[in-house]
Amino acid sequence: MLIKLFILILISLNVNAQNTLNKIYYVDSKTINLSSIVPDARNDTKLFKIDDSDYSKRVKTKDLLKILKKHGYSDYKSKNSYTNFILKSPIDTSKIELALKNYYEKEYDEIEIRSIVVQPRSYTTSLPDKYTVNIRRKDYLENNGIINIKTPQNKKIFFNYYIDAVVSVYVSRKKIKKDVELSAINSSKKSIILDKFRARPIQNIEKGSMQSKHNIRKNKILTRRDVEELSVIRQNSFINVSIYSDNMAITFSAKALQDGKVNDTIRVEKSNGERLKVKVVGKNRAEIR
Repeated sequence: MLIKLFILILISLNVNAQNTLNKIYYVDSKTINLSSIVPDARNDTKLFKIDDSDYSKRVKTKDLLKILKKHGYSDYKSKNSYTNFILKSPIDTSKIELALKNYYEKEYDEIEIRSIVVQPRSYTTSLPDKYTVNIRRKDYLENNGIINIKTPQNKKIFFNYYIDAVVSVYVSRKKIKKDVELSAINSSKKSIILDKFRARPIQNIEKGSMQSKHNIRKNKILTRRDVEELSVIRQNSFINVSIYSDNMAITFSAKALQDGKVNDTIRVEKSNGERLKVKVVGKNRAEIR
């Protein structure tokens, strides 16, 4: 009985599962077939045709969804009002793909790039012999974007690109309060498909290196906006302060009046009430220089 119930649940999940339409589809010919959208279509058939004088076709997504439903594919959805079909340009984009690959691998400590698609924004039959590839500074935060190549004559050609990749990130295992050290207790490493990040994701957490910058909810991907260097001195704690003179070192205890990270200058108070400025050098350690 349990097995039958499990099978019914699986069938229900498969029936209700929804595929998402892409905003852009690149096609090999001016005939747009069902297989252009559904690669494993059971009965392939012609859906549209790109005009002889053009290299792309724009259709209303709601009309496309009706056509797909008519052919037995009612599980598709889309957030876009229009879907674009663009004829692939017969050009070699391997140099641009390599530049993108190197760029993403430089920006991420752990990334597995499975494929890269690069296509000009308008139909192009050839590329210049010499050009440089220009990638914007924060393009690594998304799996798609627009790049351009620039010729020695300052001519620019623009391209759309899409990267299918898996990256390693850290996710909060529970709610983390402000100024709490990040560790294996409150965060865990996870591999996810690269989509879109609001800031650079954290890919490595060394013990005693980071703390939360603000309150962090459970199951949140941790980014540079969420963390900061760990404070090694806490306000109102007692620390060791050292003074170095020639070959001598004098160390005394003082109360920290501020939180402090390594290389920060903070104020401390001696037992006699005297206040001094010291430089943080380690865990509960500071120096007067």
